Amino acid sequence: MPQERLAHHILTNSATMIGVCVTAVGLVKIAESHIGPSQVDIYFSLTALVFVGSALLAYLAIRVPDPERGSTVLERMADFLFIIGLLGLILVAMLFAYEVI
Repeated sequence: MPQERLAHHILTNSATMIGVCVTAVGLVKIAESHIGPSQVDIYFSLTALVFVGSALLAYLAIRVPDPERGSTVLERMADFLFIIGLLGLILVAMLFAYEVI
């Protein structure tokens, strides 16, 4: 049985995290009527864009199956962007929870 590559996991999880970010944007928009205007939706949108970049790179890594043609580099870049997106999502959520932003 062939070993499943990291890019497959990054692609599926990035898509899930895009959904989480879009849901958070919607919830913040609803909550703004009660808490007043905030910039949190913009920050969640930016993290969604990071996850889109990660998903795109993971997809490209899957489409270029030959490691000598750069799929390993694409996979590493997708992994890096995914981690950056997770850290950004955590940072935005913490700042929002503590009412800093």
